[in-house]
Amino acid sequence: MYHVYMLASGRHGTLYIGMTNSIRGRLEQHRAGHGSEFVAKYKVHRLVYLEGYDSAEDAIRREKQLKNWKRDWKISLIETDNPEWADLSDLIAE
Repeated sequence: MYHVYMLASGRHGTLYIGMTNSIRGRLEQHRAGHGSEFVAKYKVHRLVYLEGYDSAEDAIRREKQLKNWKRDWKISLIETDNPEWADLSDLIAE
């Protein structure tokens, strides 16, 4: 399973979009300050959005699509499923 995810520094804060085949492992890397200088610099650690895909190609396509979206669209997408911008890390099973 591949995941496209969005991290936030807080509600309406700095956003980061990524793709991985190990969401738990990737979150651990981000929180330890590894894997992305941007995430480490801006302390973007809260998992606020997550989508699952069976193929890497589909996940990469979606990641690129989301990265090209306007910020308002990204915020709207997050708030559709997660209006409180809660950290979804504890809800993922892997």
